[in-house]
Amino acid sequence: MEKRYYLGIDIGTFSSRGILLDESYSVAADASVPHGMENPQPGYFEHDALQVWWGDFCTLSRRLLTESGIDPRQIACVGASALGTDCLPVDENCEPLRPAILYGIDARASREAEWLTAYYGQERVMQLFGHPICSGDTATKILWIRNNEPEIYARTYKFLTGSSFLAARLTGRYTIDQFLAKGSFRPLYRPDGSVNEEECALYCRPDQIAEALPVNRVIGGVTEKAAAETGLAPGTPVIVGTGDSTAEAISVGLVEPGTAFFQYGSSMYYYYCMDRAVSSYVSPEGNGRLNGSKVFTVPGTHCLGDGTNAAGTLTRWVRDLLYKPELLAEEEGGENAYAVMAREAAEIPCGSEGLMMLPYIYGERSPLQDPRATGMLFGLRGNHGRAHINRAALEAVGYSTLQHLILFEELGLPPKRIITAGGGTKNRTWMQIVCDICGMPIQIPESWQCSAFGDAMLAALGAGALDSFSALRQALPAGTVLQPDETAHRLYASRYPIFRDLYRSNREQMHALSAEA
Repeated sequence: MEKRYYLGIDIGTFSSRGILLDESYSVAADASVPHGMENPQPGYFEHDALQVWWGDFCTLSRRLLTESGIDPRQIACVGASALGTDCLPVDENCEPLRPAILYGIDARASREAEWLTAYYGQERVMQLFGHPICSGDTATKILWIRNNEPEIYARTYKFLTGSSFLAARLTGRYTIDQFLAKGSFRPLYRPDGSVNEEECALYCRPDQIAEALPVNRVIGGVTEKAAAETGLAPGTPVIVGTGDSTAEAISVGLVEPGTAFFQYGSSMYYYYCMDRAVSSYVSPEGNGRLNGSKVFTVPGTHCLGDGTNAAGTLTRWVRDLLYKPELLAEEEGGENAYAVMAREAAEIPCGSEGLMMLPYIYGERSPLQDPRATGMLFGLRGNHGRAHINRAALEAVGYSTLQHLILFEELGLPPKRIITAGGGTKNRTWMQIVCDICGMPIQIPESWQCSAFGDAMLAALGAGALDSFSALRQALPAGTVLQPDETAHRLYASRYPIFRDLYRSNREQMHALSAEA
């Protein structure tokens, strides 16, 4: 009997990655491709879905098959993930009608969110959305298209998110992970995953959104057309797929209650797996707010989930602003600029010698839900240099992580375990800072435990090679565990209130300045 393989491909904000796993769930091939992100005006962030999403998928599929040398007919199942809460209108042939409007980082629909809040009233908003309406809600983006691009709206056959688009291009079937549907697409779907026809009317027709199904459900086979473009064999089974953060969370073992997962990518996204549902929560201590929980991808569990607007994008901003010589040297074959930054940050004492940064350079989602929040450097003195700003940025993301843990504790749900993932985990200086700030051990996965790896594992689950999510977790590697430095943690714990209160004390001034931007 021929050996079977499982293919996973993930489309991220600035790059895409594909992994091919063999029957022992070892990596048989691994490939990545970079891409850009369009920012046509302030608050607008887009991808060309055909060129970036589908183009990257086809490139990676062909490259993995070529590098591994396996017969495409040996691929037992395919799983794909992409940015979770995008909005892409397509026609009857699944051709994009405009660039994809990206996840919560895109704040163009703020007026629609304000209008909807007034239209429904706060109580009804909480019933329908489970949280105050924000830029991460896909329904607001659909309404924005309806209000601002009526010609495109009139031609739209389906409103899709990234993974739905990839699955549809592969199979011709329009589906969406139930977790994404019941979370990011509220109120278009009911809690059971069925289409909410009554609420849909304000946004789109019920038939314009995808069918919600379990993430690992096989929805069909690769079409002849898709096979010609991807190099896959016609008829290869394809699962529903999911958002990149969910795929990455699964890849590192987020399948049990009491586990908190933090993904340090372009943004810092978290999922907290629980055995019960919780309502939206506003901290009486001023630590921010949490949206209500949702039924998670793993049967029998619930989760809190949301993301910040900046993590890797914050370090990228620091790199592009202060490390241009190193970036140019890297382009000419020199050392990676981020490696230089990590080394310099490690040489600066904990607390950055009195310098503190707020990471809200693109506004903020969780835990502030304030698109008009702004970044800040506080405590700046003449002895501070670029390395201090560099470390302060890493500490800012660490403080934001701690802020979420404090909110979990206020709910009476302190995490038992923290697992991490994302490109940021390559920077061990950064991860040790996060560990020291949080005061808990954190588990760092193997470098190949990423969204694409999670997609491939979900494909194995869909194909029946794994019989449960528990079996999936048992098949994962142990990774590396970092331990906190208690002295460093005490320092950071004493300074966290300053981090929290800098936003609270300057919120109105931030809003006044952002109105002029």
